[in-house]
Amino acid sequence: MKIVSIGADISANDTSCSRELIRKLEADIPILVDLGAYKAALTNITGDDVVISAFVDDSMTAKINRAIIHILKENSEDMGDLEGISGTPEGAGEGISYAEAKIRQDRYPDAIILSFDTYGGEEFVSNVANSTIKAAKGMDGVTDVSEEIKPGTRKIPGVGYVSEKTDDPVVAATIEDMESIGVVAGAMLGAALGNKNVYLVKRGSPSHIIPGSVIVSATAFLNGNIIDLAAPFEERTRILKV
Repeated sequence: MKIVSIGADISANDTSCSRELIRKLEADIPILVDLGAYKAALTNITGDDVVISAFVDDSMTAKINRAIIHILKENSEDMGDLEGISGTPEGAGEGISYAEAKIRQDRYPDAIILSFDTYGGEEFVSNVANSTIKAAKGMDGVTDVSEEIKPGTRKIPGVGYVSEKTDDPVVAATIEDMESIGVVAGAMLGAALGNKNVYLVKRGSPSHIIPGSVIVSATAFLNGNIIDLAAPFEERTRILKV
C-alpha cells in the first residue's frame, strides 16, 4: 500500500480557494473510495492550491491517480495546472504536483503531507521542499518519504508528464506510529521554516504574503482523518513568558 497526493491550482484567483470549490471537491472525493482507494481526502488547501490524497494498493495507483485528475477537472474554476499535463514528455508544461510514499503492510496508513504555494513561481521552493524530505529521511518512525524534487520532466503514473516548470510541490511521509507524528512533522516544518521567506499557514488560509515568499501547510492524514498541524505547532512554538 502507498499514499498518493496530487496538488493543483484550479482556483479562479491567485491567492485562495473559494468555499464553493472546496465543497464540491469534498463532495466528489468519496468516488475514490468507491473505485478502490482505502481512504481519500482533500488533505491540504494552501493558498490557491488543493491537494487530494488517497491510501491505495500498489496495483490501484494509476487508476486512482486518473480518478483524482477527473475530480479536479470536473470541479475546476480554472484549468490552471491541469493544462500542463501531456501524454508525451515533449508536450509537458507547468502542471500538477505529485508525491507518493510506501506504507508497511502491518501498519495503519498514517502520513504527513506538506503542500507549498508560491505567488510568482519562486524558484527556491524546490530547495525548501527538498529540505523537508531530507529532514524526514532516516528518522525513527518514518516508513518512507516521497522523492526529491529534481530538474526535468516528470512522469506521473496513470496521468502523464509535467515539466520542471511545475512550481507548487507536495511532500508526503508515511509514519510507523501516531506518537511519531509530532516528532517527524516538527523536523519537517523546522527544515521548511528555516529557509528564507517561508511561512506556515493554516489549511484554507489565503496566501496574503509579500510576493517573493512561499507558504506551506501541514496535514496529518491518520487512517482517513485529517488534522491541520498549523494550529498545534503554533501553540507548541510560542515562547513561554516568565
